[in-house]
Amino acid sequence: MTTPPRPIGAPGHMGVDYEERVDFDRLRKYRVERAQAALEASDCGAFLLFDFYNIRYTTQTWIGGALGDKMIRYCLLVRGQEPILWDFGSAVRHHKLYSKWLPDENWRPGFLGFRGAVAPDAGLMKDAVTEIKALLKEAGVLDMPLGVDIVEPPFMFELENQGIKVADAQQHMLDARVIKSQDEIMLLNQAAAMVDGVYQDIVDVLKPGIRENEIVALANKRLYELGSDQVEAVNAISGERCNPHPHNFTDRIIRPGDQAFFDIIHSFNGYRTCYYRTFGVGSATTIQRDAYKQAREWMDGALAAIKPGVSSDVVARTLPKAEDFGFENELAAFGLQFAHGLGLGLHERPIISRLNSLEHPMELKPGMVFAMETYFPAADGVSAARIEEEVVVTEYGTEILTKFPAQELFVANEY
Repeated sequence: MTTPPRPIGAPGHMGVDYEERVDFDRLRKYRVERAQAALEASDCGAFLLFDFYNIRYTTQTWIGGALGDKMIRYCLLVRGQEPILWDFGSAVRHHKLYSKWLPDENWRPGFLGFRGAVAPDAGLMKDAVTEIKALLKEAGVLDMPLGVDIVEPPFMFELENQGIKVADAQQHMLDARVIKSQDEIMLLNQAAAMVDGVYQDIVDVLKPGIRENEIVALANKRLYELGSDQVEAVNAISGERCNPHPHNFTDRIIRPGDQAFFDIIHSFNGYRTCYYRTFGVGSATTIQRDAYKQAREWMDGALAAIKPGVSSDVVARTLPKAEDFGFENELAAFGLQFAHGLGLGLHERPIISRLNSLEHPMELKPGMVFAMETYFPAADGVSAARIEEEVVVTEYGTEILTKFPAQELFVANEY
């Protein structure tokens, strides 16, 4: 193994003249070159991208919130050419003023109907496909398949009506995004560092009488104060709600002796966390501690197996079978003992689990970043332990980005 360098930095939000931090020009260049390489390696003449993570990866733009999932923004990436983005309203003018890495003519207005609110017979989709077809013809790739990642059915029908052969671009784009650059890893680490601090805020107030939704409100407030650009979700689960895991939060009042776990999912400059921690509230029973110990053993076994060059089925085999923790099969238990890639998206490659990795493994390579999750229901029938660590695969092994203590059950405000 190569000698480990200094730890991955989480230097702060600003660029400064006295330290090397995230180089956004380098980041933008890396991402679009990876996307172009994926296109060149495919049979497609171009990619048409609607997935807003793929759009950000190729055009270095972002609209979140209410417009982020409306399928109205789309990007055309043609072999050997700069991407063209059709964007919403005044965002186009904004890009021309502030996003100078593409020529002005590559920022174009577009609108397809707000996921059907404007019916397809209004002609918006027909006009859009006609424009795209002309660009493909001009580039000499009209006879090649057009790769599409996600799409509304009427838009797909219109592509077919105009004689454009469609292929799957999502697989190629996920391949492009799987290896993170040094700048992406630093942004992921900064995002995790912000959650480290939020967990300290949580344990300070995790006492009987506080509600799950109050913890969620606290986490949202602190993350935005720390510089988050999107808090996607905060799960807060306590007491009898821990088993089975509901993947949400409620207004339940937390009580003495509860086991409680939280998942904080947010992004910093687009790069996400998925970061669980489990706590005892004031005290913990032997049964609760035993559940946590088992979840930690499974976590440590999986982490020990992660090395560059290892096949993902090797890691999956360290995880328990579904029957080992009370489920009838791997599909029913999916999401409790697994790993998922982290980047601009919450669930990228690699996905490591007994459901998919034993028969369809992939090689782990330096630059992959993923979140490993374990779960174990306690023998009392209601409590449960949930642990998650974010892992970077490196030339010398792994680094863990999630730093809040998790080797043993953390009891908050112990009596």
